[in-house]
Amino acid sequence: MSLARRPKVELHLHLEGAAPPSFLRGLMREKHLDLEGLFTAEGAYRWDGYAGLRKALDAASTALRGPEDCHRLVIAVLEESASNGVIYTEVFLSPRLFGGGDLPAWVDHVAAIRDAAAVAERDMGITLRIIVAADRHHGPDMARRAALCAAETAGGMVAGFGLTGDEMVCELKDFRWSFDCVREAGLRTTCDAGQRRGPGAIRDTLRDIRPDRIGHGVRAIEDLALVDQLAEQGTVLDLCPGADLALGLYPNWRAHPAGPLFHRGVRLTLSTGHPAFFQTSMTRVQDRLAEAFDWDEGVFDAIATTSLDAAFCDSATRARLRQRLETPDA
Repeated sequence: MSLARRPKVELHLHLEGAAPPSFLRGLMREKHLDLEGLFTAEGAYRWDGYAGLRKALDAASTALRGPEDCHRLVIAVLEESASNGVIYTEVFLSPRLFGGGDLPAWVDHVAAIRDAAAVAERDMGITLRIIVAADRHHGPDMARRAALCAAETAGGMVAGFGLTGDEMVCELKDFRWSFDCVREAGLRTTCDAGQRRGPGAIRDTLRDIRPDRIGHGVRAIEDLALVDQLAEQGTVLDLCPGADLALGLYPNWRAHPAGPLFHRGVRLTLSTGHPAFFQTSMTRVQDRLAEAFDWDEGVFDAIATTSLDAAFCDSATRARLRQRLETPDA
C-alpha cells in the first residue's frame, strides 16, 4: 500500500490554517469581501515570515462568520485530510476566532462542527476531535476565556486544550490558571514549545505547564541530554516538519530533526499545522521524510500507533481506530 493510502493519524491541525484557498475565495465572493493581498497571483495564500503568517491567518478568519461557515469549512478540511489517508484528526480551534470568545457563540460553533464531523465520519471515514486553542500572543486573559469555553463544552467532541501561537511572548506561569481550569474539567492538554525558542523553552514547559503533549519541540535536538530525557519519559512531540521548513527553521528535509529524534527513541507524531498556507499535506510530509531518512512503511506505522496512543479521544474511539491501523487493507 502506498503512503498516500496508508491510514494516518494527525494531531496538530489548525482549522483556519487548513482552509483550502479555493474554499475561502468562494466564501469571500459570497460575502462580497475583498481581503486585498491575501492571495498570490497563482491563488495561494500570501504571507511572509512568522508575523506575516499570523496576520494572514487572522485576515482569512474574518471571512468565517458564524456556525454555518464553520460547518462548511470543516467539511472542506476533512475532505482534504481524508483524501490523504487521515482517519483521525485533532483540530485546534480558538474561541477568539470562532465566536469572539463568547461562550454561547462558542457553543453554537461546537454544535455546527459536531454536525459536520458526523457527516464526514459517515461519508469519508474520518473522525474529528476538537482541541480548544488559546493563542499565547493574545495574552493570559484571552486564554482564560478560552479555558472557560473549553471547560463548559468538555467531553465528546471537545477533547483537549492547547496553548499555541508565538512562544516569544508572555510567561508560562501566566497561563497556569487556564491549564488548571481545563484539567479540572477532565481535558487533556498540549502546549507549543521549542520551535521559535530553544530547548530551554521545552524544559520550562514541562516544568511549569506539565502538558500531555508538546507541540513542535524540534529544537530539543540542540540539547541531547533533553532528547534523552524526552525519550526516557515518553514525552510525545507533535512535529509539523512542513511548517518548520516553510518558516525557515531548516534548509531542507534532510536537515530536519525528525530523523535524529526518532532514531534516539523520542515518541513522535506527524502533522501539517497550517497545510493550506504551507502548501503541504500529510502525504507530502511522509513522502519527503521517507526520501530524507529512508523511512519505510514500518516507521510510519509505528508513528501512527504512537499518534493514536497519544490522541485525546476516548478509549472506545481509540480501539475502533486501532483496528483500522492494524488492518489497513481491510
